[in-house]
Amino acid sequence: MGSHAPEMPILVDDNTGVWMTDALPMLYVPRHFFVNNHMAIEEELGADRYAEILYKAGYKSAWYWCEKEAEAHGLSGDAVFEHYMKRLSQRGWGIFTIENLNIREGYARVRLDHSAFVYQYGKVNRKVDYMFTGWFAGAMDQIAESLGYSVKTKAEQTQCAAEEGVEYGVFEVAPITA
Repeated sequence: MGSHAPEMPILVDDNTGVWMTDALPMLYVPRHFFVNNHMAIEEELGADRYAEILYKAGYKSAWYWCEKEAEAHGLSGDAVFEHYMKRLSQRGWGIFTIENLNIREGYARVRLDHSAFVYQYGKVNRKVDYMFTGWFAGAMDQIAESLGYSVKTKAEQTQCAAEEGVEYGVFEVAPITA
């Protein structure tokens, strides 16, 4: 259980109790707590509406994270996206593997194994990892803009391990076409 162990320190401010990792404040909660809250909101709003809300919030958050992490670690281009996937994997969301990445063109394919959502939902024969889609587009667009590329992207999950007969999730990032 140590091959993906975080290399990042968790600093706790003695006065405020705020946890910091990589220069960003963090919250540390059990997976079941987070996913059970996610499921309750989905039940109230419906999966499609909740996915729309999470896409926008996730896009904005990924943009900010990539911008701050690139700055903090002196990273640019592919290295920022790779660092993002590594950190997501180290934080218990699942194991994210970049299968294809072309920032200039706005394309990426990311594989997800061991999804925290799939562990909680089980085989429900639908895509349950929609929280991540905005993250990939937000990361791609922030990195592209930082490199001076004008591409804008969208992301979608094309398969999920919660679907019958599927072993892992796949996300595709592609440019938005008019």
